[in-house]
This record gives sequence, structure tokens and C-alpha cells, in this order.
Amino acid sequence: MDFFQAIILGLVQALTEYLPVSSSAHIRIIGDLMLGQDPGAAFTAIIQIGTELAVILYFRHDIIRILSAWFGSLFGKEGKDWKSRMGAHNRDTQMGWFIIVGTLPILVAGLLFKDMIETTLRNLWITVTVLAVFGVLLWVFDAKSKQIKRMEDMTMRDALLFGVGQMLALIPGVSRSGGTITFGRAMGYTREAAVRVSFLMAIPAVFGAGILETVSAIKDVAAGDAGMFPGWGPTIAAAIVSFVVGYIVIIGFLKFVSTFSYKSFAIYRIALAVIVAVLLLTGVVPAIDPSVA
Repeated sequence: MDFFQAIILGLVQALTEYLPVSSSAHIRIIGDLMLGQDPGAAFTAIIQIGTELAVILYFRHDIIRILSAWFGSLFGKEGKDWKSRMGAHNRDTQMGWFIIVGTLPILVAGLLFKDMIETTLRNLWITVTVLAVFGVLLWVFDAKSKQIKRMEDMTMRDALLFGVGQMLALIPGVSRSGGTITFGRAMGYTREAAVRVSFLMAIPAVFGAGILETVSAIKDVAAGDAGMFPGWGPTIAAAIVSFVVGYIVIIGFLKFVSTFSYKSFAIYRIALAVIVAVLLLTGVVPAIDPSVA
């Protein structure tokens, strides 16, 4: 992977991270077409930090308010009893706990199945399958479910279910935002509420993965076993591109979902699944990256 190719993948990451179309699937597919093999989980996770920095910048006021309330309540500002510390008197404190609970499923699964996530689950036939299946689910739930719940209506149960949706995104093709949005719409959350929950819940999960993969990449580079990792210069440049373009995409996406349904994204997922299946059947791209087969 050279500098220009890394920048292209950073742009792809920015354009697809927040949309329910799976950024990891696009990185995997375009990486195969452009490089002849999977760019790898380490490069993908590191450039995702750029898009998450864009989320932090956009939602900085919400994040500061939630963190301030959470720490304040935890240390007894709202009351010394455990219910007060858990946010009984402060909705922002509750949201802090909801984000923590929603992060647990992907954290546990990511640690338990790390090797499988980086090898077996990156089979493009699996990607094709989940692209199509979750495309259909998103279409159905978005069309059939009512829009009656807002972020203020979230419960601990809902937070856990959002987390399960996010956890499934460990499978390339599901889409982290697609998983959380689909689960959110199935529970009756408004389109905009589902998106905002998806953004906020992604911050600890994606940053955690990015930090772990950065540490792993540093070790691999030091050991002379960097694989497709293009070096820190191209990787950082790709992360910067994903940050700048990602911020613009956030603004546009929030405006879009406040007016339109997710139907177009569902159709896109299904169409992409068909295209990739054709590429696999014709031998244009391999189902399994030769470097990890």
C-alpha cells in the first residue's frame, strides 16, 4: 500500500463510517480491488480514529455535559445513595451509564473473538451475506416500526440492545451504525435518535479498538512483520482525511435522516452484496485474503 492508496482508503472510511452501509466492508472490498489483498484490521481500526475524532468534535457539547454529569453523580453530587449515583435525578448521568452498558457487548466479544474477527470473519462471502441480510432488516424495520422513542426515553434494556447491534458490527458487512440503527428502529426510536445514539455509543468502542490496534501495529513494525501496513505517514494522512471528510458527512447524514427514510441505504447494501458476489464468482477478488488464509 502506498501513500495515495492509503489516502483513498481514508476517504472511503470517511464516506461510509457513519452510514449504515459498513465501512469495514468497503475497506475490505476496495482494498482487494486496489491492492490485491485485505488492508488489514490494524490499518482499518487506526483510520477509524479519525472519523471518531470528527464525532467528538461535532458532539463535543453533549459529550462534555454527559461526562460532567456522570462524574458529578458518581461522586455524590446528586445524592449519596446508589440510585442517585446511577442517575436517578439526572438524565445525562443515565446516558453515561447507557453508553457504558452499550459498549460492554462489543468489548467482551472483541476480546474473546479477536483472532476470528481478524481472519475467519473477513471472508467476503460472509460480508456479502450480512450486507444483504442487514439491508433487508434495515428496510423492513425502518418501514414498519413507529417513530415514538427519543433519546430521553432510553432504558438500560434498550442500551444493552443497542450494544448488541453494535457488537454484531465486528462482522465486516454488518456496519456498526447499521447494526445500532437497525436495532434502534426495531425498538421504535426515531431515525435521528437512533443515529445520535449510534454516534455516541461508538466513541469508546472505536477508540478502544483503534488504540489496541495502534499498539499492535507498533509491535509488528518493530518486529518487521507489518504486512500491508503502509507506515505511519500514510496511515496518519489517511486518518486526517477521514476526520475532515467525516465531519462533513456527519452534518449531511443528520440532515438526511431528519427528512428521509433509510430505504436508499438498504437498497445500496443489497446492490453492493450482489456486485461483490459477482466479483467473487468470477474470480476478480478472492473470498479469503491469501495473507491470512
